[in-house]
Amino acid sequence: MFLGTLQAVAEEIDRPASEEVSQALESALLYFRQAAPKHTADEEESLFPRLRQISNPEVAGALSKLRTLEEEHRWAAPLHAELERLGMKHLSGTKLSNQEIDRFSVAIRDLRSMYERHIGIEDNLVFPLAARLLTEQDKSAIAKEMADRREIKLVSSDSKL
Repeated sequence: MFLGTLQAVAEEIDRPASEEVSQALESALLYFRQAAPKHTADEEESLFPRLRQISNPEVAGALSKLRTLEEEHRWAAPLHAELERLGMKHLSGTKLSNQEIDRFSVAIRDLRSMYERHIGIEDNLVFPLAARLLTEQDKSAIAKEMADRREIKLVSSDSKL
């Protein structure tokens, strides 16, 4: 969704930002600044290490895909930084040069392409594998770590309302 927002902004970034475009751009940049790093940490600090500890042929086959996802996280970081820099410049009212407009558009295109593959691997391989092979204890620990990263309190499913 937020990549789509950035794509729409790219089509108008050669003009002064309207209130609607500014709000959309601010929301998308905020997501990639705050939520995306937490998602990366969820995978690299909580999920992937636990999957790597499972002795199972399916997991062994998926390990190269985990490395691919980690490499994509590193590859995407400078593109996110570039979008942040250029997006904030645009929001400040500073006109972007033609070269900056092109870099903004190329960064979005490259990220969108990568995330389509990336999300496909997560949704079709990694997450279903984790759902089947991780213990309930591991799943609970991952959920708690994810909640801690977001500074939210988990409510136990057996707690009374």
